[in-house]
Amino acid sequence: MDKHFDPNAIETKWYQTWENQGYFKPSYNRSADPYSIMIPPPNVTGSLHMGHAFQDTIMDTLIRLNRMRGKNTLWQPGTDHAGIATQMVVERQLAAKGLSRHDLGREQFIEKIWEWKEESGGTITQQLRRMGASPDWSRERFTMDDGLSNAVKEVFVRLYQEGLIYRGKRLVNWDPVLHTAVSDLEVISEEEQGNLWHFRYPLSDGSGHLTVATTRPETMLGDQAVAVHPEDERYQHLIGKTITLPLVGREIPIIADDYVDKAFGTGCVKITPAHDFNDYEIGKRHNLPMLNILTVDAAINDEAPEKYRGLDRYEARKHIVADFDALGLLDSIKPHTLMVPRGDRSHSVIEPFLTDQWYVAVEALAKPAIDAVKNGDIEFVPKNWENTYFEWMNNIQDWCISRQIWWGHRIPAWYDDAGKVYVGRSENEVRETHQLSSSVTLKQDNDVLDTWFSSALWTFSTLGWPEKTKELEMFHPTSVLVTGFDIIFFWVARMIMMTLKFTGEVPFKQVYVHGLVRDGEGQKMSKSKGNVLDPIDLIDGINLEELVAKRTYGMMQPEKAAKIDKATRRQFPEGIEAHGTDAIRFTFASLASTGRDIRFDLQRAEGYRNFCNKIWNATRYVLMNTEGFDTGVDAAQPIELSLADRWIISRLQQVETEVSRHFDSYRFDLAANALYEFTWNEYCDWYLELAKPILTKDSSDAAKRGTRQTLVRVLEALLRLIHPVMPFITEEAWQAVAPLAGKHGNTIMLQPYPQAEDNKIDMAAIAELEWVKNFIIGVRKIRSEMDISPSKSLPVLLTGLNSQDQSWLNNNLIFLQSLAKLATIEILQTGQEAPESAVALVGEMQILIPMAGLIDKEAELARLGKEIQRLQGDIARVSAKLSNDSFVAKAPEAVVIKEREKLAENQSALTNLEAQYDKISAL
Repeated sequence: MDKHFDPNAIETKWYQTWENQGYFKPSYNRSADPYSIMIPPPNVTGSLHMGHAFQDTIMDTLIRLNRMRGKNTLWQPGTDHAGIATQMVVERQLAAKGLSRHDLGREQFIEKIWEWKEESGGTITQQLRRMGASPDWSRERFTMDDGLSNAVKEVFVRLYQEGLIYRGKRLVNWDPVLHTAVSDLEVISEEEQGNLWHFRYPLSDGSGHLTVATTRPETMLGDQAVAVHPEDERYQHLIGKTITLPLVGREIPIIADDYVDKAFGTGCVKITPAHDFNDYEIGKRHNLPMLNILTVDAAINDEAPEKYRGLDRYEARKHIVADFDALGLLDSIKPHTLMVPRGDRSHSVIEPFLTDQWYVAVEALAKPAIDAVKNGDIEFVPKNWENTYFEWMNNIQDWCISRQIWWGHRIPAWYDDAGKVYVGRSENEVRETHQLSSSVTLKQDNDVLDTWFSSALWTFSTLGWPEKTKELEMFHPTSVLVTGFDIIFFWVARMIMMTLKFTGEVPFKQVYVHGLVRDGEGQKMSKSKGNVLDPIDLIDGINLEELVAKRTYGMMQPEKAAKIDKATRRQFPEGIEAHGTDAIRFTFASLASTGRDIRFDLQRAEGYRNFCNKIWNATRYVLMNTEGFDTGVDAAQPIELSLADRWIISRLQQVETEVSRHFDSYRFDLAANALYEFTWNEYCDWYLELAKPILTKDSSDAAKRGTRQTLVRVLEALLRLIHPVMPFITEEAWQAVAPLAGKHGNTIMLQPYPQAEDNKIDMAAIAELEWVKNFIIGVRKIRSEMDISPSKSLPVLLTGLNSQDQSWLNNNLIFLQSLAKLATIEILQTGQEAPESAVALVGEMQILIPMAGLIDKEAELARLGKEIQRLQGDIARVSAKLSNDSFVAKAPEAVVIKEREKLAENQSALTNLEAQYDKISAL
């Protein structure tokens, strides 16, 4: 193995080997338990972000773990056609050439998208390979491939035939730039500053007026009622009367509805059923007309008075407010903070819009899906997400599945000249079923299906449904779905409904719900904040100038770009160093506590890069001490295990049990911590040191053979234990270590995952070695406190020993003298006076190190005094800063937190130094 660990030198090599050798494929062994995961299909337009990298690390860990456990594993990869996102990418390319999709026509435009997909659509799958992901790439699917397209048509037709798909006019989220309905997930609502306009609506009988408030004055053109609370005494006498709608002249009723909040504003609410979701529900309850006053561009249509027709909604707003003012009906205009819904692609303000769309009637599908979770067929981890699921499912609305774009699964419905609709798998099927001659002209519906429709079929359509394939029989239901909380309803619930409907099975047995990956300060990562981290940059590294250019690319506001430029230079003055894939994966695993958002701390990633170096150097050390030597592969040769050997073997069994338990309960954070602690603190820091005196002192051949065997066998098992999280370094190290441990195979990936053997746990050895460690730690602590050189051999006096201490002392002199660097060990007799000494306790036993000749008491006190004085000054300065209310209020939160942490660290250090000063003063 090379002297230094270079991730770049091993990652590509091993990934190509794994993929080329077909190691990612299922075994198809029918006697093995199946284990399958379907990757949540990323958008084909996408590139890997931190959320993907985190999620795919979790999935790959589970797949590698269960593959090593001998299960027949399938991790199904694929990408989503991402209707609107993909169409916009290609439309932008056309716009750069002065063309629109309409210039090409539908067929040619779709051909262009397929061309783009073939050339540029594989970015994210290549990046997944960089993350070490091990899905069966030979089975990669695309939501628009032939097989999935057939499944989509089949589901649509069957649901339509059962009356569960229908076409109706309802209110939808309308994007006036893209000219399509969009899902709630594609709408981002954020606070913006606006106004609240108060208008007076005159009573038709001339007896007064009602004052209503609105944030969208233009919608008053479509008002159909004014609502008040039925118990509001101020207006009870007006219920049933009418007002005359200003500017329009239409008489509309005053109605009573419990939706109205008596205490809010005037207690009167204008009702525009065709342009507000709440008003739409009120309109249905009171049988109000649904009057749409907007065009698809969000301009005023011909249903409004002539003077406003054709005006953009915001231009119309100005005219309407001015006209109300001229009539003396503008009561007031007040500044108002409101949530404004914008399309996540177009950034245009979304309009509630009444339009003809296709819908799935979901009530009949929802009940079995609710029952599946209630009766335990599907388990959410953490369990509290079941409450979110039930809340959504119990209040479910029919699902709008049509979109007014060109890229996607075109709705399999055809219309004749009279407008009659026919649904079928193809036009030929429609003609045959309905006995339509070729003289009947049929035109296919122009709309496409919501991308979530095809995604809802993902677990079974990717396995070949509606055909009865061996994969469908073998791997469905899948084992677990790994997903973010934000799509529990949009994707998870719909998968459960559709899969139960068409297979009679649940899509997965468990749903592991993870949080959002945030930056180190807990902020959501976003391009506009300039705090996005690219996982590939963390793996490969990126220089400062490239990082700044990446974060500010395409920003239209120079001030914002300059701010992000400055912040990036302050945070990463040297750019971002390369960490390698294993370190980033281990960081993700260490942060994966159930259900919480993840704060990604780059310092933690640096720590796990050091962990990789530790594993690498430990492996090199073991190889240097075992290659060419007898490592106990020949069972006929005698073996003698030292206390340290028996201890590390015992601890390995315990850690194997602990790690498996944590993985099985989805506590990747606890599994990572257990792996880290055992590898770094027990195997590397303790066992490798304890092995040295056995190998270098005058030990028997059997003892040396036993220690070499333990060195390689524990390391070999440890590499297998770590492999699911850190695949690359463990493969490289295992290839070198395995033969010495008597293991053979082409790859660590297909080796058995370690299982604890309880008969190898020696509790007596664990207790005795713990005593040895505490003895050594006691001596080291005195060295540190007294500033005694680690290389100086020390005399030690012992007192207060019991018979157990005496026995353990006699057994372990080789370890104590070597690791604590002791010159002599002497037991004080009863009544024998001890010289001035520094003392450490191990149970009741006292370890005394005489100070005579070891330290210059006055010089040490002077040194400590200066350090204490410095810390006191630092503490006073930071305390003054933190007690300044202005500083705490104005400084960034991260700066304040850092100052508080600095204060706590200094106070702790001061306490320790003062104790040390007192101890030396007392000598």
